[in-house]
Amino acid sequence: MKPLRTVSGRVAVLDRADVDTDQIIPKQFLKRIERTGYGEFLFHDWRKDPAFELNRPEYAGASILIAGRNFGSGSSREHAAWALQDYGFDVVIAPSFGDIFFQNALKIGMLPIRLPPGIVRELGDEVELTVDLERCRIVTPDGHEIPFELDPFRRRCLLEGLDDIALTLEHERAISGYEAGRLSLVDTTALPA
Repeated sequence: MKPLRTVSGRVAVLDRADVDTDQIIPKQFLKRIERTGYGEFLFHDWRKDPAFELNRPEYAGASILIAGRNFGSGSSREHAAWALQDYGFDVVIAPSFGDIFFQNALKIGMLPIRLPPGIVRELGDEVELTVDLERCRIVTPDGHEIPFELDPFRRRCLLEGLDDIALTLEHERAISGYEAGRLSLVDTTALPA
């Protein structure tokens, strides 16, 4: 997982409430075992409609998604967060998120930010934003700063690029010491070859 410190970029707005993971990435695309390549299937059914918000040319290349309340609700598929990230979104800002989606996003290095609905609407009027995770601030082009909160542990993981494996490896010395001591307690000569 790559460290996430500051994201500056174009904003795309999907002002819809209760967008669930089935809409983010439909079930027919979940057969793959890779974590990449899902971006082309993001909002697959909705993208068929030429009037769908994310089909707007001004949203091309956006790295920050402004969404409606309860974004990412529904099933627990990790594929939804993978698809958003593979499409190019590093940050999703919404009034609320599905709990499992919120955790899945953090675990892959994508930053979900919860803000009050009025502030989310105001940010949706911006063309570009800067999200500064080190200072927990969103900065508008005119310099206005909006603070946000994130659990200190999850913030550290994002800033340092620590996924679950990297967190485990921080304890590699202790794990190796335990394993070395454990080997002497187990008679491996009695095991079949």
